Amino acid sequence: MSAQTWEIPHRRVATEAEAKALASAVRLRILRMCLDTPMTNAAIAERLGLNAATALHHVRTLVNTGFLEPMPSTRGRRGARSVPYRATGKSWQLDEHRSARAMVEAFTQTLPVLLGDGTEEAPADPDLRVARLGLRLDREGRAELEQRLDALLDEFAQRPGSVGATPLSLFVALHRDPDRD
Repeated sequence: MSAQTWEIPHRRVATEAEAKALASAVRLRILRMCLDTPMTNAAIAERLGLNAATALHHVRTLVNTGFLEPMPSTRGRRGARSVPYRATGKSWQLDEHRSARAMVEAFTQTLPVLLGDGTEEAPADPDLRVARLGLRLDREGRAELEQRLDALLDEFAQRPGSVGATPLSLFVALHRDPDRD
C-alpha cells in the first residue's frame, strides 16, 4: 500500500474510459442522484441547472461506461418517450484515485445547500456532521487506518437501503496536512 495513494486491493483499477467518466463532478453528482430513484435526462438537467444537451452528454458517457443503466421508457407529457436512468453502483467496485479532484468538486458544489445562509429560508442542514482530526502516523499506522476505513465503508455499502430512510452521502478525505510540518 502506497503512502500517497489509498489502494483498495479487492477493487479493480478503472479503465481509461471509466476513469474519464468519473473525472467529472457533474457526472459524480448524477450518479449520486440516480442511486435510489431512476431519473430522466430532463429531471437531471433541471436539478443540476444544465441544458438538456449537456446533461444528455454526461448521461451517455455514464451509460457507455456502465455507471448508469437505462430503465424501461415511459411516455411523458405530450406523449414524448422518456427514459429514466439508474446508477449501477459500479463506481464503488473500482479503485480510482484519479477522480479525487472531481470528488472534492462534487462535494463542494453541494456545500451551499448543506451550509445554508443562516436564514429561515435557507437554513443549514441539521443532519450535517463534520469532523477533522490531526494525526501523525507511520506507514503501518496509515495502512491500518485505510484498511479499517475501507472495511467499514464496504460494510455499510453492502447494506440494503431501508424504504423511507433518509438518503445520506459520506465524503472522506485522508490527506497530508499542509498546515503542519
